[in-house]
Amino acid sequence: MEAAPGGSPRPAAQAPAPQPEARTPQPPPVSPQDRRASRLSFCTKVCYGIGGVPNQVASSATAFYLQLFLLDVAQIPAAQVSLVLLGGKVSGAAADPVAGYLISRSRRTGSGRLMPWVLGCMPFIALAYFFLWYLPPFTNLRGLWYMAFYCLFQAVSTFFQVPYTALTMLLTPSPRERDSATAYRMTLEMAGTLLGAAAHGLIVAGAHGPHRCEDAESPGPGAVSPNATCLYSIAAAVVAVTYPVCGGFLCLGVKERPDPSAPASSRGMSFLAGLGLTVRHPPYLKLVICFLFISAAVQVEQSYLVLFCTHASELHDHVQSLVLTILVSAVLSTPLWEWFLQRFGKKVSAFGIIVMVPFVILLAAVPMAPVAYVVAFVSGVSIAVSLLLPWSMLPDVVDDFQLQHQHGPGIETIFYSSYVFFTKLSGAGALGISTLSLEFAGYKAGACQQAEQVVVTLKVLIGAVPTCMILTGLCILMVGPGPKVPSQDAARQLSLRRRTSYSLAAS
Repeated sequence: MEAAPGGSPRPAAQAPAPQPEARTPQPPPVSPQDRRASRLSFCTKVCYGIGGVPNQVASSATAFYLQLFLLDVAQIPAAQVSLVLLGGKVSGAAADPVAGYLISRSRRTGSGRLMPWVLGCMPFIALAYFFLWYLPPFTNLRGLWYMAFYCLFQAVSTFFQVPYTALTMLLTPSPRERDSATAYRMTLEMAGTLLGAAAHGLIVAGAHGPHRCEDAESPGPGAVSPNATCLYSIAAAVVAVTYPVCGGFLCLGVKERPDPSAPASSRGMSFLAGLGLTVRHPPYLKLVICFLFISAAVQVEQSYLVLFCTHASELHDHVQSLVLTILVSAVLSTPLWEWFLQRFGKKVSAFGIIVMVPFVILLAAVPMAPVAYVVAFVSGVSIAVSLLLPWSMLPDVVDDFQLQHQHGPGIETIFYSSYVFFTKLSGAGALGISTLSLEFAGYKAGACQQAEQVVVTLKVLIGAVPTCMILTGLCILMVGPGPKVPSQDAARQLSLRRRTSYSLAAS
C-alpha cells in the first residue's frame, strides 16, 4: 500500500480501482425466437397491401378520367379545371405537415397509434370521392363545387396515406421484412390502380361516343350521352364501396407493434424540430428533390394520356385498352423490380425509369395504335419502378437518420408526411400549369374537335414535359452522394435495438 505524506498509509479507497465497464446498452443476441417474431406472415403482408387498395383505386380513376369528366361532361372551362386541380393538390400537400404533426403527437390506443387514423379516415374519403363525380343541378358554381370536394378528397386522403405508409416502420424491426411488406403493398396497390381504371373506365365507357367529328363546324358536346352523369355516379359509388371492404381486411389482418423509436413515456421531439432535422438530412433531401421531378412526370403522363388519345390522335377507340395495358404492365413488373433492386441495388434500378423516355417521344411523333400499345407497355414498366423505388428507399433513409440522431416517437411520420407533401406540391404545380396551357392554346370545353394549337400542346405535354422531368430527376439522383442503406453492422445494431424496444414495450 502506498504511503501518504506524513507517514500514514493512503486509504485503500483512494487507491486506483478497476474502472467499471462502459454502460453502453448492448442488445441481446438474436435468438431464433426473435427472428421468427420479426417475420411477417403472408396473411399480414397481403392484408397490409389490401388496406392501401381503395386509395389507389380512387387515385387511378381521378388521374386518368377526372380531367375528361370536368372538361367534357361537367363542361367547366379549362382555366377553372386548372384551378380545381391546383387547389386539390395544394390542399393535399398542405394537409401533409398538419397530418404529420397531429399523428406524431397522438397517443397510442389499444389498436395502436397509426391504425385509428387509417381506419377513421376511410368513411370521409368515400363520401368526398362520390360527390367529386356528382353533377350538381346548378351550372354557374360548378367550378367551386368540384374544387371543394376535390380539396376535401385530397386532404382526407392525406390523413389516410401518411399513417398508412408510416405503418411500414411499425410492422417489424427487420429491414428485409419491411422491404418485403413494401413490395406486397406496391403490388396490391398497382392491382388497385388497375382495378380503379378498369372498373371506372368500363362503367363510363357509354358516356362518351366515338368522337370522330366528321363535321368540324359542330363544336357541341355531341360525344356525351344523356345518361353520362348517371354512369359517372355509379362508377363513383363502386369505388367508394372499396373503402369499408378493404378497411375490414386491414383491421383484421394487421397488428401495429409498439413504437420502437422511444419508450412509451417519452413525449418525443416537436414536429417542427423533427421537420427541421429531416430536411437537413442529406440522403433524404436528395431523395425528395429527385422524386419531385419523377413523380410530377408520372402524374402529367397519366393525366394527359386520355385527353391526348381523345383530341390529338385517332386513338379514341383504344383509350380503355391503352390504360389497361399500362396498368397490367405495371402490376406484373412490380415483383420483378422488387427482385431486381434486391439483387442489383436500388440506385441501379432507377435506370428503369428512363426506359419510357424515347417511347413517349415516339408516341407524340407517331400517334399510331401499334406504337401506342408498345409505349403503354413500356410506360407501365417504368411507372412501376418509379412508384416502388422511393417507398423502398425511404425506410433506408429513416434507418440512416435513426443511427445518427436521438429522437422521440413519431419521427417516421414526419419523414413520410414531408415526403408526400413535397411530391404533391410538385404535382400540383405541374398539373396546374399544364392545364392552364390548354386554356391559352384555346381548348373549348365539350367541343367535338379542338384547334391545332391544342393538339400541339397535348403532344408537348405527353412527350417533352415528362421527358425533361425524368431526366432532371435521374441526374439529381445519380450525381453526388445519395441515400444509402446502412452498413451490415449498423443495420444489425439498429435491428437489435428495435427488437429490444419491441420486447420492452410489449412486456
